Amino acid sequence: MRLKALALALAGVAFSAVAMAQTAIKPAVVYDKGGKFDKSFNEAAFIGAEKFKQETGVEFRDFEPNNDAQIEQALRRFARDGNSPIIAVGFSQATALQKVAAEFPDLKFTIIDMVVELPNVQSIVFKEHEGSYLVGLLAAMASKTGKVGFVGGMDVPLIRKFACGYIQGVKAAKPDAEIFQNMTGSTPSAWNDPVKGGELAKSQIDRGADVIYHAAGGTGIGVLRAAADAGKLGIGVDSNQNGLQPGKVLTSMLKRVDVAAYNSFKAARDGTWQPGVQVLGLKEDGIAWALDDNNKALITPEMKAAADKAKADIIAGTIKVHDYMTDSKCTM
Repeated sequence: MRLKALALALAGVAFSAVAMAQTAIKPAVVYDKGGKFDKSFNEAAFIGAEKFKQETGVEFRDFEPNNDAQIEQALRRFARDGNSPIIAVGFSQATALQKVAAEFPDLKFTIIDMVVELPNVQSIVFKEHEGSYLVGLLAAMASKTGKVGFVGGMDVPLIRKFACGYIQGVKAAKPDAEIFQNMTGSTPSAWNDPVKGGELAKSQIDRGADVIYHAAGGTGIGVLRAAADAGKLGIGVDSNQNGLQPGKVLTSMLKRVDVAAYNSFKAARDGTWQPGVQVLGLKEDGIAWALDDNNKALITPEMKAAADKAKADIIAGTIKVHDYMTDSKCTM
């Protein structure tokens, strides 16, 4: 009995040590203006936060802003309530975060898609051009007309970065391919206009495009729907969108915002959270392309082999994908 009691006591000590190693946190998320359920960028962050909640039982607060003023208000309200870490989803939150994080130096903040240099801010950026290259390669190989399209959301350098990588991948497979490009607009509303996304896609289809890649948030839902309705192929972005139009989405370029959000919360709870810049690409599994039951019939063994080889070559440095953010010439 004494041995059993001792064993139970030791187990209790071990459990207490584990519990003490886990820091109590009050996480929060402020989404970008495309909305929490955009089936793309914002929803990926929500999925990562939800995964953390399901695994740990730790609740998180979140907010969907309609304008820039609400972003700063939400960040400050969460900070005043002692929420930490607070995830700011999107580059448009950088100015507000810079201000609020400086006011609350003892709290942790994570921003996605922008770098904010403060000692309590973790900045997570992605190599979107690498994944865009791979889906461009697949688009060219799937195209029967030799004409493909790209529809971006808000016309900003980050979205040009997607387009530039895509063009390079298309040209690698078919040097003579024709690529149509359209941006939806120059204001944040460009992220949430599926009607206009559909119109832009139809325009490209009328010109001969039979595969269209979007990097447009909620606007891209209209792009995928228009492509499917016309019997053409779409390419999703950020989240796995293959299931939105099963059999009509060639693939999705996965930007693992879900992993970024989950890891930020987990690291804060584990006591391993660090400020500074994290850059996630193919090598770090922060970028990928989706292959599942919804699109496996569209991806031939030759296409998969080509994408796998290109991925390995990009990681090895044999293929250097042009980064529009460092050079806006977008040379091929």
